[in-house]
Amino acid sequence: MGSKWRKVKMALASNLCVYVPTADADDSPPHSDGFSDVGLLSPAPAGWSVGGSGARPASPSLRLSKSFNRSSKKTCTICLASMKRGEGQAIFTAECSHSFHFQCIASNVKHGNKICPVCRAKWKEVPLQGPTNPGPPLGRTRINPVNWSNDNSVMTLLRPIPPRPNSPRHAAAPIFPTPEPTIFNDDEALDLKFTNRPCLENSNLKRVLVKTYTEVPAVPRFSAADDFTVLIHLKAPASVSGVKSSNTNQGPTFSQVNQTPRAPVDLVTVLDTSGSMAGTKLALLKRAMGFVIQNLGPADRLAVIAFSSTARRLFPLRKMSDTGKQQALQAVNSLVANGGTNIAEGLRKGAKVMEDRRENNPVGSIILLSDGQDTYTVNGSSNPGGRKNQSNYELLLPESIHGGDGNPGIKIPVHAFGFGTDHDASSMHSISEISGGTFSFIETEGVIQDAFAQCIGGLLSVVVKDARVILDSVNANVVLRSLKAGSYKSHLMQDGKSGCIDVGDLYADEERDFLVSVNIPKELTSYETCLLKVRCHYTDPLTKETVNLESVDVVIKRPESLGQEVVSVEVDRQKNRLHAAEAMVQARTAAEEGDLAQAIGTLENCRRVLSETVSAKSGDRLCVALDAELKEMQERMASRHMYEASGRAYILSGLSSHSWQRATARGDSTYGSSLVQAYQTPSMVEMLTRSQASLLGSPSAQRPVRPIWSFASPKPR
Repeated sequence: MGSKWRKVKMALASNLCVYVPTADADDSPPHSDGFSDVGLLSPAPAGWSVGGSGARPASPSLRLSKSFNRSSKKTCTICLASMKRGEGQAIFTAECSHSFHFQCIASNVKHGNKICPVCRAKWKEVPLQGPTNPGPPLGRTRINPVNWSNDNSVMTLLRPIPPRPNSPRHAAAPIFPTPEPTIFNDDEALDLKFTNRPCLENSNLKRVLVKTYTEVPAVPRFSAADDFTVLIHLKAPASVSGVKSSNTNQGPTFSQVNQTPRAPVDLVTVLDTSGSMAGTKLALLKRAMGFVIQNLGPADRLAVIAFSSTARRLFPLRKMSDTGKQQALQAVNSLVANGGTNIAEGLRKGAKVMEDRRENNPVGSIILLSDGQDTYTVNGSSNPGGRKNQSNYELLLPESIHGGDGNPGIKIPVHAFGFGTDHDASSMHSISEISGGTFSFIETEGVIQDAFAQCIGGLLSVVVKDARVILDSVNANVVLRSLKAGSYKSHLMQDGKSGCIDVGDLYADEERDFLVSVNIPKELTSYETCLLKVRCHYTDPLTKETVNLESVDVVIKRPESLGQEVVSVEVDRQKNRLHAAEAMVQARTAAEEGDLAQAIGTLENCRRVLSETVSAKSGDRLCVALDAELKEMQERMASRHMYEASGRAYILSGLSSHSWQRATARGDSTYGSSLVQAYQTPSMVEMLTRSQASLLGSPSAQRPVRPIWSFASPKPR
């Protein structure tokens, strides 16, 4: 009893609430080898050493910190804020000796979790939060062990402790309002001085680069061609201008990228919390969300939607200040897996956050993650090949996103992530295609954080908004035959004299390639022919100004005769990319109809054709990557079971990447093969590096991030 009173006296002296163990609390509780939801919530802060011998990780890429126990005594492992005596926050210390802010751990316990988030020990005494009225103010809530009566003498002494009037820490506000409002117009106000901050760098260095290439440099004067290909190449400006890294192969450091003025983002994450997400999946999702939260800037805003059988707004659209990050982490930590999968309802609420917000950041996006199939909106009807009706997938997206009846919608891209082998890849791919986002296939649970990191690495580096390319024929006898722009909207005038491509947003250093087919008339009076005039305009997201680039003329030489014909490798490379994408579509169609042999044959034929092209014979990296990707797809079609489990999702994520010319996660990695890096930007690589360092703890031990191969970047030859 004397030991108990000593602890009570210490508590009174330091104005803290502590847990006083019962006599039988000294028994060492059993430990579990599973993951801790809170332990996985956030990456280790800078200076932590990850990779110790604490709780055994389920995979070698997720090791707990050697200094975790030591650091957790000073830091709440849930909200990552400091735990110092006298700051006006109640602290709960469990029998396993780990401490947490009472408010943080109470939200964890109220869902029935009586296991330590750090060491997984089973608690015999848990913190219970009493009614808010009457009771102590929020932030000084009492801790009442479940087996202590209210008239216990120790609790009588602990209960009346008042907060210090000069406490530097204010009482914490609720994470999100209850009940949920009908209109989500409670978004936190923007810092207009920041969002309208002008770019101080040389504007000429921040402009989109436009280049053109013809399939051959010259055509004989007295010859004509009906299908002549012209390549239009765009490259977005870099996020860091005038900053050179000491290692030219690695580019600018993350800190340099992070400190550069950029367009703030409004990000809504729509997260599947159905019963199938229970366990390690939910723990890894929490950690990945922790990484996202920690890497958003103070001008970025985040909202969190959780859906299962229904959907709810877990966290409103708030700026990611230090306080906002702590509240967002607490909200994510409260996720519990149960119920069915109602993707449509989750997207409806995510779109409503975007629709109802009072102010808009320059960049807006929705991230959707699900490991299952929508069982509420898309009906179960299918065609003889087993494929669901494609038109039903539009029902998953609210009209405010995909438009309809002449309404263009709010133009918010949904970047969809299919988690595991049981998700509906067809619906997730359709959602991303309709909205203008990408579809990533996360086959292995351990790479979910890397997949998120690659995505936000792009979203946090948008340097071009609403870009459009306009093509005009400048020769009365030249007509545009076709525009090949992948998933980008393009329009060709009926007379063939002009056309346009809506490119949309571009990340820093991103590149786009479009193929235009024209006819070449005979030339009787000149030794060159001007075919097209290419114009481009877009909006600078930082300054809000419209940028009109100087037009570029496409000209070919017209000699009387030609020697040896020289084919442009740049044009041939992009032809191969489009040919491979078309083969993927045909193979998927055959596979959905049950003819896997035909699907494999289609991919094999494409590989054979590609191997005979000029760019492939020259060892072009994109051609090598395309061949490896097509071969991987063939292997994933070896059986119906394999195709259903991973082949379909792998093909669709590849199609999404090639049609938008944007990096996606495919299969079990975002880094393991050259094809996955086809469209990665320096900002994506930097964010991936940070993600991998947080998982492995030591820069020397992290998985290698190879130098970027800019497959889409034509280089003069």
